[in-house]
Amino acid sequence: MPERMVPVGDATLCVDTFGDPGDPAVLLLGGAASSMDFWEPEFCAALADAGRHVVRYDNRDTGRSTNYPAGKPGYTGVDLVTDALGLLDALGIERAHLVGVSMGGGIAQQIAIEHPDRVASLTLIETSPAPPRPDDAEPLPPPAERIQAMFGDPEPAPDWADRSAAIDRLVRDLATFGGSATLGKEHAREMAARVYDRTNDFAASQTNHWILDGGPPVDGSLADITAPTLVLHGTEDPFFPLGHGEALAREIPGARLVPLPGVGHEYPPPAVWPIVLPAIIAVTATDGVT
Repeated sequence: MPERMVPVGDATLCVDTFGDPGDPAVLLLGGAASSMDFWEPEFCAALADAGRHVVRYDNRDTGRSTNYPAGKPGYTGVDLVTDALGLLDALGIERAHLVGVSMGGGIAQQIAIEHPDRVASLTLIETSPAPPRPDDAEPLPPPAERIQAMFGDPEPAPDWADRSAAIDRLVRDLATFGGSATLGKEHAREMAARVYDRTNDFAASQTNHWILDGGPPVDGSLADITAPTLVLHGTEDPFFPLGHGEALAREIPGARLVPLPGVGHEYPPPAVWPIVLPAIIAVTATDGVT
């Protein structure tokens, strides 16, 4: 089906779906500053071919969804959670399998804790515990030095209106966050160009998610998650090192951890789809029983 614009609360979200609406719904939740393009059509189609109704969408300030001036997001992290639930309502989906990467994984955890009736299963990719952790929990490993340097002494932003400069910067950032199994340069450039050309305001997309007010803490803990949970985590993630995925698998009852060799902090690259797709298909089978 073609992309369509769906009103959700005070925003309008650009949505794309794959497969039969009568099949179990899989809602893909994206990471910060990334449009739904990073959920590649071939990836979505493979899930749909396995009997899933796959929904991907642009968060606020990404792709074609509602955007705000760069540096002035008119919403909070709570609104991104509400948007996901509102989108399910708008599509007539009572209960979905949530698949979230990075920030999307945090959103998925919050929904699973605070709205368990809406979640059939949970797949957490390259993310970190979102709710407060016990005082005696093992500390999480810090980001790699290259990531600390990137945020501690950030490179000046290019002129985001300059298509070539913006694409160059996005390709470099993908490589910085990636691992040895990440997208090749040509694939990354094709992806970056597609993202740029679909985005209403690229400056806003690369700025606003990073400065959001997250809102109040999640009301609960990882131990409260009852949905069957799959944790997919790259062995070379420089932003949330593997210990973050191990913590999720340890602290969510019954969770299963599947390490992704050579993967960094990124959407699963095609090199590991033979691992990722069967694992997601298994956890989203029927009522999410693996």
